[in-house]
Formats: sequence, structure tokens, C-alpha cells
Amino acid sequence: MPQKILVIRFSSIGDIVLTSPVVRCIRKQIKDVEIHFLTKKKFSTIVESNHNIDKVFAIEESVSEVLPDLRAEKYDHIVDLHKNLRSHMVIAGLVRPYSSFNKLNFKKWMLVRFKNNSMPPVHIVDRYMKAVEQLGVVNDNLGLDFFIPPDQQVDVSGFPVPFNHAYVGIVLGGKHNTKLLPIDKVIELIVRLNQPVVLLGGPEDKTRSALIASIPGLEVIDACGQYNLMQSASLVQQAQAIITNDTGLMHIAAAFQKPVVSVWGNTVPELGMYPYLNKETPQMIAEVKDLGCRPCSKIGFDNCPKSHFKCMRDQDAEAIADFVNKIQI
Repeated sequence: MPQKILVIRFSSIGDIVLTSPVVRCIRKQIKDVEIHFLTKKKFSTIVESNHNIDKVFAIEESVSEVLPDLRAEKYDHIVDLHKNLRSHMVIAGLVRPYSSFNKLNFKKWMLVRFKNNSMPPVHIVDRYMKAVEQLGVVNDNLGLDFFIPPDQQVDVSGFPVPFNHAYVGIVLGGKHNTKLLPIDKVIELIVRLNQPVVLLGGPEDKTRSALIASIPGLEVIDACGQYNLMQSASLVQQAQAIITNDTGLMHIAAAFQKPVVSVWGNTVPELGMYPYLNKETPQMIAEVKDLGCRPCSKIGFDNCPKSHFKCMRDQDAEAIADFVNKIQI
């Protein structure tokens, strides 16, 4: 009988992508194993396409929706990579051996509240890997995985010239406004870039993207709200480089080892969620240093608490564009 393991991560896009090395290493390093994954339904396509996962359970809101089915599986071990009330309810309901990781919530609070940085210089992926050490599983250092079904691949050869040759993807989206690069900065970037730009994001980003795309003289394709997540990931995969806010597509870009400029506003890379890239892949951390108010949150706000939004308004568009323009096609 194979060893049966349940991995838990309910949300969100980037956080689920960041669990992929754990899943891959379990698959490769435990000889006879069956891996199940528990997540939210709106994110289930991310794990359903992962060929290292044998079975996916998904909930709308409550773990009670799947708890009877999970009990029937009789897991040998649970790997809790969410560590919240819902995941604790699963563990309590299944009464099986489990392991988790250190969320470092107190250290994060100290960094946000008092700007006292005692966070270890360790990426969240490496902290996730601690949850499987007792299973004899170690990090293979092969980075993140993201799998796109063949029927979700976007054929960019049908894009207008010169987009079908090379383009830069700019990710407009983000869960909170204080993570978003302002429109005028995005426009300044596009003007400075040597390559045409594909704007990436969901339907909620359409108003901003349409405004940018309406400006005469800009070489822009507005893909916001035009493609689903997998198709947007395909556009990321085919880009020359990605300029992105701290959001899910940033981690998808890292999974494809794309050159990435990650733009940081109210959050900071020290929280451990920066692009998980190998040393050979070019990356730039774009942030406004020496702002005493950063980080103002580990997640984000609708508006800048200080009303000046210098963390994004003072971003150096020229330096970002210069970095991307030097990347060889």
C-alpha cells in the first residue's frame, strides 16, 4: 500500500504555487506515495493540473464539505501549509499524524508594527520544506512548478507584429491598492521599454488597463480580463520578462524562471515572499528604500495610511526599464 499524504493550502494563487516544491519533493523522494491536496474551489485548477498530485479536494467555505470524504482516505500523514483555523479543524477531524511550519507571525508583527526586523533571511518555500523534514524529504532546489494544460496555451503567433516576436508582460493586478503601481508609473515604464507590452490581470484590472491602452502611441495589448488564469500564465511563460506587483502572477513567472522585476509598495521582500528564482535568472527587487513607514502591512490596504503613497509613487521607472532593456531575447 502506498503511503497516503494530504497537503493543505486553501489560498491564494501565489501561496499555492509556492507549495509546489514540497509536493514535487514528496513525490520524488518517497518511494511509494499517493499525494492528495486540499484547497478552495476557486484555486483548484492550479493543483488539478499538477501531475505530482493524485487527488484534489476542494471547499467553498467550510471543511465540513469534505471532512467525511477525507476521513475515508485514512491518511498516513497531513502536511499543513496553511496553519489556520480551517486547517486545524481538518487535523482535529481526521486525528492523523501531521506536521506544519513556523509562520513567524510575531516576527512579522514586529516588522510591520515597530519596523524591528528579526525575520530570518529564509524564503517561505524553505520554511514550507520544514514541514516535511520528518518524512525524510528535503528541498531539491529545483524551484517552483506550474503546469498549463495544453488546451489553455495561448498562441501568440496570432498577435500583431511585433508582439509575436518578443514582449514584456506588466502585471497590473494585486489584492490591495497599496500593492499596485500607479497608472502614471506604468505608462512611464511602457514609454521607456524597448519592447512592446502585454498588460496582464483579471477583470478587476480592466478599468486601469483600458485607460493605459487608450493612450495614443503606446505599443500595448490589453489582456486584462480577456484570459483565464491558465491562459494568463501562458502569456507570462512566453514573455521576454515580467514586471509585476507582489501578486500571484509574480510567483507563476518565477515558476517559469522568467526574468522578473518585482515592484514592492507597502509590503517588503523581507517577509519571505519574493520571487523564488535560481541564481542564473535575472531579477530586480524594485522598492523605495529608507521609507520609515514601510512595511505598513504584511498584506495591504485600500489606501495609503499616510496619504502620500511614496512607496509606489517614488518608484524609479527609469531603473526598472533599464534593467529590462538589458535582458537578451
